[in-house]
Amino acid sequence: MPINRLIAYIKGPGQQKAIALAALAALYTFFCIFGSHFASRETLISIFDSSYYTGFMAIGMTLVIISAGIDLSVGTVTVGSALVGGVAYTVWHLPMGVALVVIVLTGTLFGLINGLLIGKLDLPPFIATLGSQFISMGLCSVVARVQTMRYPSISHPDGWFKTVFFKTVSGFPMGALWVLLFFVITVILLTYTKLGNYTYAIGDNEEAVRLSGINIANWKVVIYTISGFFSGLAGIIYAATFSSITPQTGGGLEMYAIAACVIGGASLAGGVGSLTGTLIGVLVISVLKNGLMSMWLPVQWQQFFIGLVVLAAVLVDVIRSKKAHNAK
Repeated sequence: MPINRLIAYIKGPGQQKAIALAALAALYTFFCIFGSHFASRETLISIFDSSYYTGFMAIGMTLVIISAGIDLSVGTVTVGSALVGGVAYTVWHLPMGVALVVIVLTGTLFGLINGLLIGKLDLPPFIATLGSQFISMGLCSVVARVQTMRYPSISHPDGWFKTVFFKTVSGFPMGALWVLLFFVITVILLTYTKLGNYTYAIGDNEEAVRLSGINIANWKVVIYTISGFFSGLAGIIYAATFSSITPQTGGGLEMYAIAACVIGGASLAGGVGSLTGTLIGVLVISVLKNGLMSMWLPVQWQQFFIGLVVLAAVLVDVIRSKKAHNAK
């Protein structure tokens, strides 16, 4: 990397990523000192366990935000996909492996619908995905007949998926393995393929990309479909984590995914963001949630402090953007 590009990166996205990493270290140290039994192996495992499904949603959300879009449906699609998978296993009596495929396909289908609404019908991402949020919440509940779906326990023969996708095996958290695997795959896609080049270009200057002859609509369909696919993967982890899936829930989970992206340096204006920063943001949120619980603070305080962190991250991004604009 040429020295001028390196300096530009450090002053730009790299700066906020470094701030997020410093915040992660500071939060972990703070809770180790003031939290109750926070500095333990069990708490570290809990931090990882509570970050898996958020991590998958955030990976897909990163692509969407880089393209100057937003996906408000990922939370309800994640839970709805897990609900439909529960129907496939419990009501339709499909094998567990097939039910897991149904979860991913359900998430991918909703992502495809979002992509068609935004890319082909030119609906604003906020409106299209807000509509999909309610549609996925309602439609998946209809499929489940508004009944709670339950997945088998880990001791059950069909509970193998919890060991494969979620539980800690021989001291290694399996969920982290899957998140890292798809993280690496997505980094490769963003770095070395047209998908990555066009995603950043569309977010940076959509009109210039359009004038260059690139079919933006098709690429938006691809981007939102990928986001839906990751919501489906999050649905598998969600099912492995909670076992009982309640209809008409999931609203609000998308905010954790958006927060992770923003904390990690992604700009809601588009064209800026990185998956590494997003994963740091996911860990910041997870440490904050577990740390506040170790201090016996209720859930509402988790939301309050996460909101403050997101506002601080957005403020840093705004200041950085203004400085970059004034320097031109």
